[in-house]
Amino acid sequence: MPKRFVRESKFRHVFGEPFKKENCYDGISITKNAWDGNYCAVNSKFVAVVLESRGGGAFIVLPLQKTGRVEIGHAKVSGHKGRVLDLQWNPFNENLIASASEDCTVKIWKIPEDGLKKDMTDAVVELHGHQKKIGIIVWHPLANNILATAGFDKKVIIWDVERGEPAIVIEGHRDTIYSMCWSRDGSYLATTCKDKMMRIIDIRKEEIIAEHMAHDGPKQSRVCFIGNDRLLTTGFSRSSERQIALWDMKNFEEPLNTVGIDTGSGVILPFYDHDTNMVYLAGKGDGNIRYFELSAEAPFLHYLHEYRSSSPQRGVGAMPKRAVDVNSCEVARFYKLHQSGLCEPISMIVPRRSDRFQEDLYPLTQGDIPSLEAEEWLSGKNAEPILISLKEGYQPTEKQFVAVKKQSNLDIIEMCPQKEPPSNEKELRKAFYEHEDEIRRLKELLQAKDLRIQQLERQLSDEIH
Repeated sequence: MPKRFVRESKFRHVFGEPFKKENCYDGISITKNAWDGNYCAVNSKFVAVVLESRGGGAFIVLPLQKTGRVEIGHAKVSGHKGRVLDLQWNPFNENLIASASEDCTVKIWKIPEDGLKKDMTDAVVELHGHQKKIGIIVWHPLANNILATAGFDKKVIIWDVERGEPAIVIEGHRDTIYSMCWSRDGSYLATTCKDKMMRIIDIRKEEIIAEHMAHDGPKQSRVCFIGNDRLLTTGFSRSSERQIALWDMKNFEEPLNTVGIDTGSGVILPFYDHDTNMVYLAGKGDGNIRYFELSAEAPFLHYLHEYRSSSPQRGVGAMPKRAVDVNSCEVARFYKLHQSGLCEPISMIVPRRSDRFQEDLYPLTQGDIPSLEAEEWLSGKNAEPILISLKEGYQPTEKQFVAVKKQSNLDIIEMCPQKEPPSNEKELRKAFYEHEDEIRRLKELLQAKDLRIQQLERQLSDEIH
């Protein structure tokens, strides 16, 4: 008999390893809302989970190291008048989180460095513009303080968060928007909709430039960008088979490949890793997380393996790549919400015997410094992501945030409160504060340039050798 061909891949033996019970978060009253959201958001400092609440919307924020059972009456964020439907951490400031709600507002919250000690009800920014509840929020991948939202009013709004106002409003969807994703460079948005259509929005042109039926089935579909020119969708066939499809943005007539998964009933949440070209598929109501590797040649989608569990997931959050544990060869980490109120971290690990840093597993990855400021991106500028090395581990860059408040129809820019300085230092401090924002921007620009120089030096070294 001919030998079966096995495709070579360094990720072929990736396995999922759940954390021990004492390293999980237990006793969380997780939302029972019927909206198919992730309900969990995580970064290098905190994990946030949407709560079941009455008379308004709330979510809990826990420092990553504060594991174990959550105390009854633990402090929470509870400023919404309607239930919270989505959460997203700011990719460039580990202490800022955005929440979308049934009360038609998006709010930006600043979480204290050591976590919440009492209930938080006052947001630093409130965004008003949708006429119906808001189900999706996605931060721009490269530009600072740019946020995209999709509401049940069938609108997509691009917000300038620093100004607290809509910058671009996209209309043209004919039904409820199910999912939304930015392209790698943030020039395009992709959406899937209740009318079964997948759409591409050119943000510069402020219009929908392409649309095509993603999946034949009537249930929810999801989309994520693979770089800047390919897309991956998850959905259902006409016979209710769950499937994934890979698309070329330049030709929507037929998918590059379609793979059937199973006959489950839960929507599949896709998570794509730009560094490893792996996509993870977590089905709501399943206990499994499947993973595929993507290639440039046919058949493009290559099944690797799956993490199996008997406990179904209510929602799933994905940790940013820069925060994974490189010492244990962890290439991804997910935070799985159980119906029982448990939030369980699951590590995806490449088995390696060496305890040295594995450079082939960890190419330069995106850091937490924005490539562009909001006004630069809105003016039409493009940029590449600022990449960092994980060899020495990751430390968040300290950031400040300018909050916007409305008063008498005027935008008042209000910095975080400063302590009153001694009288003999007032004049010197006053001069410093007047130029503080400019100094901060220059420091971040210099740091970004240094990281870019390191990146180019590594690329040149690789080409020489």
